[in-house]
Amino acid sequence: MKKLNFLVFLSFLFGVNSLFSEKVNAQTLNYLQDNNAMSQINSVSQLRDVSPTDWAFEALRSLVENYGCIVGYPDRTFRGNRALSRYEFAAGLNSCLNSIERLIQEGATVAKEDIEKLKALAKEYEVELANLTTRVDNLDARVTFLEEHNFAPTTKLQGENIFVFSGVAGNETAAIGSKKNTPITDGQITANFRTRLDLNTSFTGEDLLKVRLQMGNFYFARAGSNLTDFNFSAGGENNTSLNKVQYSFPVGDRAKLWIAGIKITLDDISDPLSPYTADFATGSIAFFPSLAPIYLMNDYEGPGFGAYYDITDNLNIGLLYSALNGANPERGNGLFNGKYNIATQLTYQMGANTGIAFAYARDYSGTGDLQDFSLLGYMGVANTDDPFDGNAASSDHYAIIGSWQITPRFNVSGWGMYTHSKAEGGLRRGDSADIWNWKVSLAFPDLFKEGNLGAISVGSPPYASTLTNKNNIPTDIVATKDTPFLIETFYTFKLTDNISIAPAFWVILNPENNRDPLYVGALRTAFTF
Repeated sequence: MKKLNFLVFLSFLFGVNSLFSEKVNAQTLNYLQDNNAMSQINSVSQLRDVSPTDWAFEALRSLVENYGCIVGYPDRTFRGNRALSRYEFAAGLNSCLNSIERLIQEGATVAKEDIEKLKALAKEYEVELANLTTRVDNLDARVTFLEEHNFAPTTKLQGENIFVFSGVAGNETAAIGSKKNTPITDGQITANFRTRLDLNTSFTGEDLLKVRLQMGNFYFARAGSNLTDFNFSAGGENNTSLNKVQYSFPVGDRAKLWIAGIKITLDDISDPLSPYTADFATGSIAFFPSLAPIYLMNDYEGPGFGAYYDITDNLNIGLLYSALNGANPERGNGLFNGKYNIATQLTYQMGANTGIAFAYARDYSGTGDLQDFSLLGYMGVANTDDPFDGNAASSDHYAIIGSWQITPRFNVSGWGMYTHSKAEGGLRRGDSADIWNWKVSLAFPDLFKEGNLGAISVGSPPYASTLTNKNNIPTDIVATKDTPFLIETFYTFKLTDNISIAPAFWVILNPENNRDPLYVGALRTAFTF
């Protein structure tokens, strides 16, 4: 005769999972969608946290072997010492009632006293059992609704909205061509925003089609300097634009390919090793300290393609090709007959947020191209945007990038980068420029509170230390004599998992030759979903 005693029943109930809390949550929905969330077991030995020395071991074994009305967590634990609510008790009671009913229908013998105890318990908990059924029905209806109203079976929507209040101060503007002591006219406190919506689609579970919409209303180069710009600056006068369209897919176990109709950058393919400064919502607010310029000088909206390959588990290589006017079929444009950028990065990663990389890029800009997009992505002083007054130029870029997670709460990252650029046409043919930049960041994850972040960055933004002018062509673009420096500090406070607020301050020393420092204060609020 199969026998169920009261002690056995109680011992079972103390291990019931909290599926029916007062508030419906994601775990509950996942449970209803996945019947394996709580797994039926056939032997008490399958429970990793139950041993023969436990006081309820025999009771649990009897429940499993005789009545089959015990379940375990997905990790094969029972968790018998945790407290339970009346709803959880009712859930366990309901499970055992169903199991006993099944056994009776199959003709199995169940002790009369066990049935009487169950009847008494069912009467005691009839309200909870009724509510339990209602909750299950409500949850089932919600799941059905979500499935029927899913955005798309293959597409996920991700979004990011950033607001920033900021102002620029200083004794004089750094604008090229302005006279010494010309006051700043665009330093008023402003409110700006950038919104991005990503439609991420996967057809196989391993590939990714990314389509990005963007809108923003930022004012660039306040006080005449790129160094007052933000990591997340975006223009457009509140108009929505298609900002990125790219498709990536694996080739075998170690390789991956990218095809982009609009915008592809090296950091799409290779890790920029800037774990705490690159993120738009939680990282640096100033533009320059966010990540090395070698990742941003191809940040235009042209087409391109890329590839990635894992040489070993720790060593990988990425390749990129992009063209500013690759969609234009006219002479001097197209994929291979206009401005282009080809880049590669070899990365050795020793662990999480720890690695070193060498990156190289080669680019060519036709006549006038550097007036449309800066040589180094608008991250430096004015003589690095268009060194040769609109004339064609070719450039070679070299960068060493590194990150070291010294402790869980302290990280050091940074880079050193050199660019050699040469004029290829016009009156400046044969002129050259040597451009340098570097940065070191000290980051303090979980500073004062888990999830928060504090950081200090010090560096020298891109500047042309030498810039020849063999034909003495009249120009305001000259070599840098006063080396620029930028110092930024920020603190990101996570209000929730999706909302953060961050004050920041940075100072720019020598924003241009013989110009006084500029000061920027900002307060960023970021929403991610």
